Amino acid sequence: MIKVKKEGILLSKTEHVFEEEGVLNPGIMQVGNTVHMFYRAVRKGNFSSIGYCRLEGPLNIVHRNDTPLIYSQSAFEEQGVEDPRITKIDDLYYMSYTGYDGINALGALATSTDLIHFEKKGPIVPVISFAKFKYLAESKETINEKYIRYNEREKIDKIDNKPVHLWDKNLIFFPRRINGKLAFLHRIRPDVQLVLVKELNDLTDAFWEDYFIHLDNHIVLTPKHEHEASYVGGGCPPIETEQGWLLIYHGVQDTPKGYVYSACAAMVDLDNPCKEISRLPYALFFPEFEWEKFGYINNVCFPTGTAIFNDILYIYYGTADERVACASINLEELLKELMLYKTK
Repeated sequence: MIKVKKEGILLSKTEHVFEEEGVLNPGIMQVGNTVHMFYRAVRKGNFSSIGYCRLEGPLNIVHRNDTPLIYSQSAFEEQGVEDPRITKIDDLYYMSYTGYDGINALGALATSTDLIHFEKKGPIVPVISFAKFKYLAESKETINEKYIRYNEREKIDKIDNKPVHLWDKNLIFFPRRINGKLAFLHRIRPDVQLVLVKELNDLTDAFWEDYFIHLDNHIVLTPKHEHEASYVGGGCPPIETEQGWLLIYHGVQDTPKGYVYSACAAMVDLDNPCKEISRLPYALFFPEFEWEKFGYINNVCFPTGTAIFNDILYIYYGTADERVACASINLEELLKELMLYKTK
């Protein structure tokens, strides 16, 4: 079993109004020795924005903004911009996040050239009802029963006169094009799915209809082991290695004490990320300390970003939906461990 070091809490809530309830689930962009951290900040009433701090080295915070960097500006995100991830493709930074309006949660995108000013592009996942999703996905064969179970709330057409859409979260871009196409992960529970498009304006209604009709062709990860038996979801942006794309994702297990969120690891093919190469049969790390077990949501380790210093992989994660922490692991040892569990 691979050895993981818990580095401890890096970021906690403050008295600033925008983050007085919690800080969690940061997007990470490493530029040389500098780590830019874009974290979800929560104020009273569960309203979220994105805060910013800067680290020199993997663990030393040298600057932290006292106001949010990105905040709600549109109807689809009126109750929050949540759980940012960030990657760089060519000369453009892609920050994906979840827009939440109090009812619907949709993956959205903002881009930047300088990590300071971001231009919002709006939701890039499909805005459809569960009924339409189910109709399309079952047009060829019956879908996994968990799609119905875990998206049951979307069977309601309207709440407070607002249309209810299929939740589509954990939007995460790969750090380069794959075979000339932009690639991103997204998550409709219980699986992690993949999208490949030449350009983002190809994400039309017709594209999504065909996509869901052939849903099985786009699944990257589906629950396999006990620690992820309920569902899986995207975590950190994929890391390119010689063996394949390293995915640090989250797995969820339903227990008598409620859901437990763990960090997990898998490897997928460089040219075809829907082809799984290997997966750890155990959680990479899981809630074990008080600050991971108890908080706004108990028993949560939710990985969302990484940095690499001297062959050590630092994994930044939200703990109990209230703090930001970090774990570290030898990258070479992790890759070797993964190769022991190749998918047959």
